[in-house]
Amino acid sequence: MRNRNNWLIFIVILVAFSLWIDLSKNIAIINPFNDKPLVERNVDVKLGLDLRGGLQALLEADVPAETVITTEELTNAKNILQNRANALGVSEITMQTAGDRRIVAEFPGITNPEEVVATLKQTALLEFVDMGTSPVPVGTIIKTDAGGASTTAPTAVPTPIDPAAAPTDPAAAPEEIIYNTVMTGAGLETASVTRNTAGQYQISFVLKPDSTNVFGEYTTSHRGQYLAIVLDKQVISTPTINDPITSGEGVITGQFTQEEAQTLAVQLRSGALPIPIKVVESRTIGATLGEESIRKSVLAGIIGLVVVILFMAFNYRLPGLVADLALICYALFSLMLFKLIPVTLTLPGIAGFILSVGMAVDANVLIFERLKEELRGGRNLRQAIDLAWSRAWPSIRDSNTSTLITCVILFLFGNTFGASMVKGFSVTLALGVGISLFTAIIVTRTFLHTVMDNLKLAEHPRWFGL
Repeated sequence: MRNRNNWLIFIVILVAFSLWIDLSKNIAIINPFNDKPLVERNVDVKLGLDLRGGLQALLEADVPAETVITTEELTNAKNILQNRANALGVSEITMQTAGDRRIVAEFPGITNPEEVVATLKQTALLEFVDMGTSPVPVGTIIKTDAGGASTTAPTAVPTPIDPAAAPTDPAAAPEEIIYNTVMTGAGLETASVTRNTAGQYQISFVLKPDSTNVFGEYTTSHRGQYLAIVLDKQVISTPTINDPITSGEGVITGQFTQEEAQTLAVQLRSGALPIPIKVVESRTIGATLGEESIRKSVLAGIIGLVVVILFMAFNYRLPGLVADLALICYALFSLMLFKLIPVTLTLPGIAGFILSVGMAVDANVLIFERLKEELRGGRNLRQAIDLAWSRAWPSIRDSNTSTLITCVILFLFGNTFGASMVKGFSVTLALGVGISLFTAIIVTRTFLHTVMDNLKLAEHPRWFGL
């Protein structure tokens, strides 16, 4: 009895918490001592590309067909692209590897697809290059001994020049010069946009501990010389080393706009792509179809839920009503998890959820049919309930396990071939199966025992379908 009461209290608290999450778009928990938020989070429903509209892009490794690309390189490229998109403020993005050299990217609700795609595919190879006492003009394409060739259209190789007399024609170089790269962007810990005293945008950076030592030693021994900051082999700044930089902190200056500075900081934080990426195909998807799909999906969900509730109530009487109450709890718990994880809802994902509504009462059907058999066999109500649950459990376990195995296979298939809709279906169906097990085994049983304590079977046999 004590155990059932504890479960009942837990279920009531869980229902209250679910209602709070389900009815909120943003949640905040305030610290009572200083009125500062302990937790702040957006828990609005995340809609997928087919429901919200946006951009879908197919990205491919921009290397010759005979070049072998490892799974690790493709996965790292996907993770870097995802970090860049998140830093740009693109929400609810989905990126999946497709085959051995392609990545499928989906950006729901974006307004400037060209800018997003252009930022994602840049390699952003940052280099700190030793220019000695002869810098080259800003904007010049150079060659260095790190990172391979330039990804930008090459210009003539420049000759080092005296800062007092910079040539206007860098094409006058008599011989090719390869500059020494002191350190690459891989040594950066973080980068962020700041402003200097003149109000100009710049990128402040912090180096990793091992790179701090290298940078400190170099700037100490090369005081008064030029250290060029080069992005994708193009010189963007040629500052002079006035004092040794041993703290591991510095700034990148240049004629940046706010957008350019923000984009550069994003690229530097996420790192250079291990392989160059090109956009094979991109298409913008409108939200008109999504609005219609949402409306029909909600209607289908309501109809399905009502039909299941009526079936359980008419067929199983009082236990059916208890199961209906547990089914409402199931819907509340499911929506709460979808918003907290969060799960990006697509049309197939909603279909998986609607399907799981019907599956949510499968366990109850097995249990209640077994309950009728035990009651007809002369068991008292308490014994019949316990036996019904214990004897129906093997069938419930096996049926749900087989469904979960199918969900895993669908998820792996969708992940391997870039079929995000298949993944969405498998995720929502698997979550639905897990929650339905909890509501059938714990919630329904607790509710039924609570009702049973105040009823006598001999006085109300028809309430149990007898």
